[in-house]
Amino acid sequence: MAEEPDTKAQSAFRGTLLDMKEVMPLTGDLASNLRYVQDGLLLVEEGKITFRGTYEDGQAHMRVDCEVHDFRGKLITPGFIDSHIHYAQMEMMCAHGEQLLQWLETYTFPTELKYKDYKYAKRMARRCLNEMFRNGTTTAVVFCTVHSSSVDAFFEAAEEHNMRVIAGKVLMDRNAPEGLRDTPQSGYEDSKRLIEKWHGKGRALYAITPRFAPTSSSEQLELAGQLKKEYPSVYVHTHLSENTDEIAWVKDLFPECDSYYQVYQKFGLTGPRCVFAHCVHLSEPDVATFKEEGSVVAFCPTSNLFLGSGLMPFTNLAKSGVLTAFGSDVGAGTSFSMMQTFHDAYKVVQLQRDVLSVLQGFYLLTLGGAHALELDSMIGSLDVGKEADFVVIDPCFCPLMQLRWDKSSSLEEKLFALFMLGNEQCIYQTVVAGHCVLP
Repeated sequence: MAEEPDTKAQSAFRGTLLDMKEVMPLTGDLASNLRYVQDGLLLVEEGKITFRGTYEDGQAHMRVDCEVHDFRGKLITPGFIDSHIHYAQMEMMCAHGEQLLQWLETYTFPTELKYKDYKYAKRMARRCLNEMFRNGTTTAVVFCTVHSSSVDAFFEAAEEHNMRVIAGKVLMDRNAPEGLRDTPQSGYEDSKRLIEKWHGKGRALYAITPRFAPTSSSEQLELAGQLKKEYPSVYVHTHLSENTDEIAWVKDLFPECDSYYQVYQKFGLTGPRCVFAHCVHLSEPDVATFKEEGSVVAFCPTSNLFLGSGLMPFTNLAKSGVLTAFGSDVGAGTSFSMMQTFHDAYKVVQLQRDVLSVLQGFYLLTLGGAHALELDSMIGSLDVGKEADFVVIDPCFCPLMQLRWDKSSSLEEKLFALFMLGNEQCIYQTVVAGHCVLP
C-alpha cells in the first residue's frame, strides 16, 4: 500500500476547464451544455473538488500552504470512463487473424490461465492501471478472470491509487478449458465472498461477471441472478450480440429464448447497472426493452473493427434513448486511449451514413458514461463535491495538432481534431482522487 496522503491538504489546479454541465439526452443540445473556462481553477481537499471557477475568483479560497499545479495552456477535463476492459488481456492485444470465437480459443483462454497466480495477476494489474492513467482513464468497468486471486489482485492495485473501479470474477462453467471453469456453486460462493470483501470498500464496486451466455449453464446464470437479488447495488457486466456466430450458438444453447438478450433477462441479469459490451446485432424489440429496463450498452468500436464483428447501430440506440458508454475492450480493442475509441466510433457511424459529433463523444467519455453507470453524482464533471478525477490534456502535443488547433475556427472544431488525432501523447497528467498519478 502507498503511504496515506495528507487528506487535509489543499491542492489547486489551474488551466482551461472543460466539462458538461448536466445529464441530457445524446440527441439534445450538447453545445449549450458545454462549459468552458479559459483561465480556470479547481481546488481539491480530501479527494473532492471544493471550488471550481475562474482563477481570479478562486484565489481568495486558496490557503497559504496550498499546493499549486499550473497547467495554463492545457485543458482540464473530467477523467475518461472506460465501460468495458479485460485487464488480463493486455498482454495479448492485437493478436492476429481470428474472429471472436476462434480468438477466444487461440489467444484469450491460454492467456487467462496465467492469472491463477496471484503475484503475476497483481503485477499485470498494476501495469494495466498504469496504461489507463497514461491514457487519461480514471474509471473503468473491468473483467478479471475466473480466478478469485485475479480479482483480489486488481482491486488491491486500484486501491493503491484510490481509483474508482467496477470489477468482478468471471463466471464460466462450460465451453472453456480446464483451469478456467468454475461450477455454479463455486462461482456463486466465490462471487459472494468477493462482493462482501470489496463492494463499497473505498471506491471499489463489484460486478457479477458471466463471460457470456455460451460459457455459463442455466444453473450458473440462475445463481448469478440470485446474487443480484441478494446484492441489488452490485453491477452486472457481460457480453451481448457481438458476433453472428456467437448469436447462433446462443440460440442453439437456449432455444426457449426468442433473443440473446432474453437469456439474461430470464435470469434477472438486466436493468440498471447491467452493462452489456458490444450489442452490435440487437433486434429492434431488444432495443426497446433496453430502453425500458435501463440496461447499458458498452460501445467498443476498436474491438468490433479488429475482430470483424460488425458496425454497432449507434445512432439508432441514441435516438431510442438507450444508455450508452464507450469501452476500449482491451485486448480485442487495439488501444487504451478513449480518444482513439472515439476516433473509431466516428468511423463506425460514418460507415452507416450518419454522424457522431465530438460533443456526443466527449459527453459519453465523461458525464454521459458516468450517468449510464449511475455514478454521475460522484464523477463525470468538474462540479464542487465531485470526486477529483480529471485529466490534463495538451491540445498542441505535436506540430500537426498545433497547426490544426491554430487553424480551427471554433472550439468544437478544435476538439474534434484533438479527439481524432489525440492519444496517450497528449495526456499531460492524470489526477485520481486529487493526486497526480503520472510521473
